[in-house]
Amino acid sequence: MKQLFLSLTLAAATLSGGHAFAQAPDQADEIIRGHYQALLTDCAACHTKAGAKPLSGGAPLHTPFGDLIPPNITPDRETGIGKWTKEEFRSALKQGVGHDGKRLYPAMPYPAYTKMSDQDVDDLWSYIQTVEPVSNAVEANQLPFPFNIRLSMLGWNMLNFTPGEFKPDPAKSPEWNRGAYIVEGAGHCGTCHTPKNLTGADKDGVTLQGASLQGWYAPNITGNTHIGVGSWSDEEIVQYLKTGQNSHSIASGPMREAVQESTSMLSDADLKAIAVYIKSVDGGPSDKPKAVAADDPHMKAGGMIYHDTCSACHGLEGKGAKQLFPALAGSPLVQQPSAETLTHLVLYGSQGATTAAAPTTPSMPALGWRLNDQQVADVLTYIRNSWGNAAAAVAPADVKDKR
Repeated sequence: MKQLFLSLTLAAATLSGGHAFAQAPDQADEIIRGHYQALLTDCAACHTKAGAKPLSGGAPLHTPFGDLIPPNITPDRETGIGKWTKEEFRSALKQGVGHDGKRLYPAMPYPAYTKMSDQDVDDLWSYIQTVEPVSNAVEANQLPFPFNIRLSMLGWNMLNFTPGEFKPDPAKSPEWNRGAYIVEGAGHCGTCHTPKNLTGADKDGVTLQGASLQGWYAPNITGNTHIGVGSWSDEEIVQYLKTGQNSHSIASGPMREAVQESTSMLSDADLKAIAVYIKSVDGGPSDKPKAVAADDPHMKAGGMIYHDTCSACHGLEGKGAKQLFPALAGSPLVQQPSAETLTHLVLYGSQGATTAAAPTTPSMPALGWRLNDQQVADVLTYIRNSWGNAAAAVAPADVKDKR
């Protein structure tokens, strides 16, 4: 069996342009496990720019404090991490301190990766050694003063960072604990989906309850039945993570990348574990707010725009078309506290994820060229408060900001 693993590893490394091959079956096991860890940690989504060689450096991450560029993490000795030791790599992921003691910014989610086991991190290191080294110098720190001073991370860590591996809860099932390990650790779901405090760290007590992210809103993914995924079945969550779509939603923005580069290639057992865990997370009150009245002038105007512009795909009753146009009625995404993602979709459109299980990518056309700010606000207000939905009205000023 190990000889088969070795053959598969050599083939995979060759196909990916790898340069370092396993020298023994045990090392082959490490590399194969490490490749899976690379999928779990979603390295490619940040560290691979569109059209570039794998892990050679990513597109800018726009943070409230300025831009950071995910660095080259190929084994190139001059511009990548080829001079790093395994111990330095482990320290970077679990302590936020990399080569030569350089402190990392938490955009590299070491506050989550610290929960990974040493074995999983070491396996990931073994896999990265097989990636083709690429000469691509990246100036990662493009933050303005004083945020560009890496020593400031000492204070940040004192306030916000608690190192330590994940500890299973003996009162929970192995499946729940596996899901918690992935979501809280390698999968670092809270990095996007947990609201942040003024220092950019996760807020306490609101884990996975939704947060703004680079012009999108990463929605509530807790057991909340109104704005979370509490009303989704485990199978529906697995389907979404595997294909980027289900009858409730279609992945867009950063989540589209996460599905394509990570979750679509995870095992069904791990996806089910994720579903079990996130549905158990307290997402706050599930009570609906009072819906905007149907006779409100903006609801009436939005209804006419919806009928003319949206109903052909999403239906007059907002029921959509399964796996092609998502349902708007009862949609948690539609009813989030922030309409940021919806506004982005209406203004600029979106392309769904393409995955092995669902290669056809649904798309949403851009409508910003023909709808003004008031019209976009009205139609979104209508969608967020029709067919049993209830959410805050959208203001034209919010749409203007998104433009």
